[in-house]
Amino acid sequence: MAGQKFQYDESGGTFYYFLLSFLALVLIPTTIYIWPRKKKEDPEKLKEECQCPDCLKKKAILATAEPYRALKNLAIRLALVLGWALLIFLAYRVSQFDYEMASFDPFEILKVEPTASKAEIKKAYHKLSLVLHPDKETGDEKAFMMLSKAYQALTDEVAKVNYEKYGNPDGPGAMSFGIALPSWIVEKENSVWVLGLYGLIFMVALPSVVGMWWYRSIRYSGDKVLLDTTQMYFYFIHKTPHMLLKRALMVLAASLEFDKRHNSQVVERQSDNEEVPALIRQLPNLNEKCKEHPLCRMYSIKARAILHAHLSRLPLNPETLEKDRQFIVKKCPYLVQEMVSCVHQLVMLAYARRVPRLPSIETIENCMKMSPMIIQALWEFKSPLLQLPHVTDDHLYFMNKKRHIKNLQQFAQLAPEESRQLLKSLSDFEYANVMKVLGKMPLIDFSIRCEVIDDENTNVVTAGAIVTVTVTLVRKDMKTLFGDSKVPQKQGIKDDDQEQAAAGADEDGEAVNAAPVKKASAWAKPRKGKGGKGGKKPAANQKKKQPPPTKAAAATAAAETQQQDSEGDSDAAEASDIEEKESISDSEEENEKQTKNNSSLDDDDDEEWERLQAKLNKREKLEGKSRISHTVHCPYFPEEKQEYWWTYICDRKSRTLLTAPYHVTNLVEREEIQLKFTAPRWPGVYTFTVCLRSDSYLGMDQQQELKLDVKKAPALPTDHPQWDLSESEHENNDQQENYDDYTTDTSDEEDSE
Repeated sequence: MAGQKFQYDESGGTFYYFLLSFLALVLIPTTIYIWPRKKKEDPEKLKEECQCPDCLKKKAILATAEPYRALKNLAIRLALVLGWALLIFLAYRVSQFDYEMASFDPFEILKVEPTASKAEIKKAYHKLSLVLHPDKETGDEKAFMMLSKAYQALTDEVAKVNYEKYGNPDGPGAMSFGIALPSWIVEKENSVWVLGLYGLIFMVALPSVVGMWWYRSIRYSGDKVLLDTTQMYFYFIHKTPHMLLKRALMVLAASLEFDKRHNSQVVERQSDNEEVPALIRQLPNLNEKCKEHPLCRMYSIKARAILHAHLSRLPLNPETLEKDRQFIVKKCPYLVQEMVSCVHQLVMLAYARRVPRLPSIETIENCMKMSPMIIQALWEFKSPLLQLPHVTDDHLYFMNKKRHIKNLQQFAQLAPEESRQLLKSLSDFEYANVMKVLGKMPLIDFSIRCEVIDDENTNVVTAGAIVTVTVTLVRKDMKTLFGDSKVPQKQGIKDDDQEQAAAGADEDGEAVNAAPVKKASAWAKPRKGKGGKGGKKPAANQKKKQPPPTKAAAATAAAETQQQDSEGDSDAAEASDIEEKESISDSEEENEKQTKNNSSLDDDDDEEWERLQAKLNKREKLEGKSRISHTVHCPYFPEEKQEYWWTYICDRKSRTLLTAPYHVTNLVEREEIQLKFTAPRWPGVYTFTVCLRSDSYLGMDQQQELKLDVKKAPALPTDHPQWDLSESEHENNDQQENYDDYTTDTSDEEDSE
């Protein structure tokens, strides 16, 4: 455009607009969400909480966990107040800019009426110029310039026309550009300092911050566990495939999170040289003279001694070792979960023939047992009733003398007057506290259902099919059992180590780290050419060498790995899990089959559509998986803990794990899970075990037997021209001579004969 001019805003006024907008965008949401507020405590909720001395001590620990919290809140309030003050100041400055730009009125400046004559205008100009002229003592250069401009707009014809047309005696204004930076940044004399500041921020500070963040992040796994710790777990689990509980506790205490060289949060004191040896002398079976690295290092021995003292509920020095206990115990739930994950990965690698040793089911179960032990500060052999407040070993002796009560469910089912009689040494307040805590403990209805989803007949399991076990967990409070003696007892998990101890398998009373002996007939079908005509190997050879994992197990591992990749869950095979009881009788199954055969195609389509929608809903539910369930009563654990559970399927006879342990973290009322595995390749009746373990409470574990009647797989259609099996006949004959990975009930009976 001709005559159009462009000017640069050297005053830096645009910067105030940018700063005002930026502060408003930051301060408004920050004030809403970060302004410190005092939490309102519900008095009813406080009444429901445990008031035992240990819980009150834990509340005090949590309250003092942030010693500078009050100072932090004061600093936040002060920063927000200063921010709002700056925002108000900038808003005032911007409003002044707008007023000066839009307030040019020549009549107001000359203080005359719009109808004034030229003589009156000249007189007013002369009078004001004597006051505002810069040469006068009362002069004001800026005001005098505005006065001259106003006089020109009312007396000069060209200026008057421009004022009437454009609102400015100088004519149309030039387009002005500005940048959102203060004016001193664009000044020439400050260019070197500005360039140096840019270089310092973008070439030194930013790369340093990113490098420090990257260096710290690559040292940890997704669960915030040191990668070196994970590698150590892999080493010890592979070295000891049948790991005892005591050994697992030693490995846990050797985690590098407790080493000063790997974790700067660890505190080492001079007093440890006296207090730790004194503590070790109080603890039997600590095995502090172990020579394995890093089990023999001082940080490992100290952490092991503190864990043993924690499980024995020994008092520690509140200024030194007690603080170390709180730090170590806080880390343990994450470390135990990492150990469980490592065992599962080694099992999958063993099935795929990537590692030579297959970890036994006892190894992963012993790792799981450590979590509730540490949360409740109890050894595994202690009574679950000690998880209740105010209950001691003296009370248990009296209870066992009067009534043989083994678990929490039996105690909850007692009549109120009977339970009060057993705890008559407690005061009314303490007894009410005991029943309050007991009533909020979990009671899980654990049920399962087995089906083959991808087959036409979902109730028939064929050899090699993908079996889906639907597990249903329904959580209720233990108070629903109060006084109800008719509810049957939950079936707890029977560990093989306990069964062997009961049978007197270990004469010395000490467990052995070697893997248990497995029966050859429980592993495989007879194989010709080795072991005689009958195909059975001598007993001595059976005990010396156990068959390695076979291709069927590798197929199971591959199927579970594919399911893990598709669902994105590192803990579960397909990460969608359900549980229901096998309460359908044979006659009901036949009726269901008959109903399906008589139903129309439209009904089948509707069922398929509903099943697909259910899968999609479950997948959407798992994508936003919550970690909030119910708060655990754990006065010796220095943090709030939520109830979590593990569920998995194993084969007790072959001591193997069939599915990945699924970590249930969102069980509030009801949760459904799907556990998938590959059915055995040989027809027969197989008995597996579906287990449920708590990571927070002792004595809450359950198991259910899963019997599979595996049928022979239907023959492939060979009359169709697309099937050409001539090249694969030799491979099929070779596969029939491989070992099977599961034990059948019939093969076990043959062994006993």
